[in-house]
Amino acid sequence: MFAVVDITGFQEIVEKGQVLKVQHIDVKEGETVKIDKVLLLSDGTDVSVGKPYVTGASVSLKVLKHGKGDKIVVRKFKRRKRYHKILRGHRQLFTEVEVTGISK
Repeated sequence: MFAVVDITGFQEIVEKGQVLKVQHIDVKEGETVKIDKVLLLSDGTDVSVGKPYVTGASVSLKVLKHGKGDKIVVRKFKRRKRYHKILRGHRQLFTEVEVTGISK
């Protein structure tokens, strides 16, 4: 069984037991989060497509840890003008979650 879920504005394909990194969710580590924004739900034979969301379907996530990603470096460059500039970027926050269940 898998589902397509809208988590913090991004669509993810999830299965039970899968661990994935998503945008930062403001929940403590160890707690569970219930996501009701299920766009598609499939159990191998039946496929339910939402308009825009599947009614009654939900995905439960367990928050494993919070962290910061790698630093993003921005380079600006104009050819033949002797112009180049390196900007030190930022580190994007993320939350690592585990899918504990998918229900209809």
